[in-house]
Amino acid sequence: MKSLCVSLVLLCGLAAIPARAALAVGATAPNFTAKASLGGKEFDFSLADALKKGPVVLYFYPAAFTKGCTIEAHDFAEATDKFAALGATVIGVSHDSIATLDKFSVSECRSKFAVVADPNGTVIKEYDAVLQKNPAYADRISYVISPDNKVLFTYTNMNPDKHVELTMAVVKKWREDHP
Repeated sequence: MKSLCVSLVLLCGLAAIPARAALAVGATAPNFTAKASLGGKEFDFSLADALKKGPVVLYFYPAAFTKGCTIEAHDFAEATDKFAALGATVIGVSHDSIATLDKFSVSECRSKFAVVADPNGTVIKEYDAVLQKNPAYADRISYVISPDNKVLFTYTNMNPDKHVELTMAVVKKWREDHP
């Protein structure tokens, strides 16, 4: 019986280990500047500049206009005003071209938040967000980064359903601790 309990504890512990590593909580988030689109208007996004305003919810997604990515973009668009009220900026990143994201930022992101074009995968690689099954794409990973450039939270799941809820909870907690 004791060995069965030990085995169950070990199995549960192994199940909690992510299949791949994202940046760890407490790690320094890599700074980057990249072409982005908000409401179809292109600009140079700078993580360092965004962090001067408050925490950043940085989420990676595989490809614009796919089912899961559209659901996630709609969810983040709905929540953007709530994130902004807490002082947080939302930014999405994918391998898509800036021309594709000009359209995606209007239709799926509803002109509420910016999306970064990373066609060469530079930012995706720096954030350990490469989709293992197809390295040309980003995995679905959400980070919350504090203004001091530290990773507060990371969540990896191809299902888009919990990304907004979980990142919102972290941003709310951060705001409570930093009034």
